[in-house]
Parts: sequence; C-alpha cells; structure tokens
Amino acid sequence: MKKDKIKFVVGIDEVGRGPLAGPVAVCAFIMPANFNVKEFGIIKDSKKLKPQKREEIFARLKELKKEGKVNYSVCYESAKRIDKIGISKAIKNCLIKALKNIKAKPSECLVLLDGGLKAPEEYINQKTIIKGDEKERAIAFASIAAKVSRDTLMCKLAKKYKKYSFEIHKGYGTQKHCEAIKKHGLSLEHRRCFCKRFIN
Repeated sequence: MKKDKIKFVVGIDEVGRGPLAGPVAVCAFIMPANFNVKEFGIIKDSKKLKPQKREEIFARLKELKKEGKVNYSVCYESAKRIDKIGISKAIKNCLIKALKNIKAKPSECLVLLDGGLKAPEEYINQKTIIKGDEKERAIAFASIAAKVSRDTLMCKLAKKYKKYSFEIHKGYGTQKHCEAIKKHGLSLEHRRCFCKRFIN
C-alpha cells in the first residue's frame, strides 16, 4: 500500500499474559497518520513508566478520545475463559474484538503490533515489532491504555477478594501472592491452568 493511502495508524498491545489471576487485556489504539505526538514527550518503555505517569498519559488519551481525535478499545478475556480456551486463543479473541470496536478499516490502516501479536489477514498492512512499545508511539499508547485499565480492574477485584492483595501485585505470581494462595486456596479469579502447582 502507498503511504498516501494510509489514513490511520493502529497500535495493538496486550497486558496480563503471565499473571496467575485476573483477565488478559488487549488494547487497539487508532490515531490519524499525521497525529501530533510531541506533547507526550519520549516514551522509551511504556511498561516501565511509573504508575502515576501512565495514569497521566491515559487521562490525556481519554480526553482526546472524547474530542474524537483518537480512539481505543480495551477488551478482556476472563480467567475462566483462559482456562477453557488457553491464553493464546484468549488474546486473539480480545485482539479481534478490540479492532472491531475501533472500526478500523483494513484498507486505510497501518496496524503495528507488539511482540508476537498478529492481526487478522484482512489487515494487509500490518507489522509485528519486537519491543514495539519502545519503538512505536501507537503501540506505546495501546500498552498504557491496556495496563492502566487492567490495573484498575484488578484493584476493584481486590475489594472482593481481600485475602489476595490483587491491588499490590495485579495477579502476578509474587511471593506474597503465592503465599496467599497456599493459605487460602484459589479464588474464582485465578487461572487454574496457571496455578497447577497449587492444586492437589
């Protein structure tokens, strides 16, 4: 495709592939090809930004979405679904749903994906980039939106499942989390296929 036919750039990233609990999240972020990103400064690695900085950027992205200047969608698959269909299929389902939600037309978009992600074949102009959230702003924005959204959800779940301290580790397999599982067993938010060593 000729560059002059690309009207939009879509960034896609996932968060929550590895945790023992909680959903996996995928964000599709779409912006005009000529979108001015200078106000955001340099983002070397969106996943290593301090939580406050991620939240500030996400707040600005939400403002831009309300103004109709960008759009994004964060989609989830639950722990129960991950146990049923596997993490790879769960991520693929989220990715397809998120792309559908932002109404990205394959003929008008350049789709940039982080890591090993791939978009459906109809998105003929797509590129998978290792450490893409460090190299492409659209992927960085998708990463930030997915991370902040999932973290917020895990903090809400922490109020329901107080024994596990989800607000601290967001479901990842920290020592504190593993100790809580050993003491209290698995909750409905735990991925049993990821927690086999805790199941008798």
